[in-house]
Amino acid sequence: MHLSALKVFCDLASLRSFSRAAEVNELSQPTVTRLVHQLEKDLGGALIDRSTRPLKLTDLGREYHAGCKRLLEEYAELEATLRQSHAQIALTVRVAAIYSVGLWDMGQYVERFTQRFPGAKVHIDYLHPKKVYERVLDGTADLGLVSYPSATRELEVLSWREEEMVLACPPSHPLANLRAVSPRRLDGQKFVAFEKELVIRRKVDRFLRDSGAEVQVTAEFDNIENIKKGIEAGAGVALLPEPMLRQEVKAGILKAVRLEGRRLVRPLGIIHRRSQPPSVATQGFIDLLRAQPVSANGKHLSNGQSAARKSRTTR
Repeated sequence: MHLSALKVFCDLASLRSFSRAAEVNELSQPTVTRLVHQLEKDLGGALIDRSTRPLKLTDLGREYHAGCKRLLEEYAELEATLRQSHAQIALTVRVAAIYSVGLWDMGQYVERFTQRFPGAKVHIDYLHPKKVYERVLDGTADLGLVSYPSATRELEVLSWREEEMVLACPPSHPLANLRAVSPRRLDGQKFVAFEKELVIRRKVDRFLRDSGAEVQVTAEFDNIENIKKGIEAGAGVALLPEPMLRQEVKAGILKAVRLEGRRLVRPLGIIHRRSQPPSVATQGFIDLLRAQPVSANGKHLSNGQSAARKSRTTR
């Protein structure tokens, strides 16, 4: 029996009138009569004493009424709990991001987002690129932030920003004091690389090969932080996104030397499932990210600069 029928019976028990119970439920009186008859048939006994006016409940009716009230109250509580939970989930943007997106940058975005959407939250998990794709595909993340984003039948890619790649080296390195360095001069250098399975490793390897530079890979890591530590330890040099070196350069730990002659950039993109349209909060966060991309010096670009860079972003 549907909960709606139980509500009709409870209203009838409280109002003690078929006509009034029909009115409050926007039903005809014969419909209410049929519902009660069906309940009595299912239970095998009379629920209403029809010999008196106003109507009275039988012993079975009183017991059934008490049980129905409990069921309806519990269901109302369940609905309220689910609505509250859904509202909270809808106001939480779940982001899966690669390690090197930049904690400082994301902190700025999150701060502006919460100012624009009071009560909304952003939960960010920093993961290996493969895990970012998995999180978005299985629905445990609303969107992903990755480098060299790849669109599929399941995933849509939105361009975000691109970051200039530079030579990262210790201050004592012979190339450290140059204003710019030709990629060709990296030939023979000890090199700290990304792991081979990463897209950025393939892009860097092709760039060096096309530049006529054959490096000596001394170590491989799956994230930029470990590569920077390898450079600090003297394992070699590396090609890294300039924004990821800001703190080390400011502290005098590493040097960032611009590449001369040939440009290498790391595009960053936003991925989300095609089958799941972004919620209002998620779309708001996406719009904020794309409206205020961060340049290599950490400053926000103007609309003109932003549009120009987006047009060059490789998917």
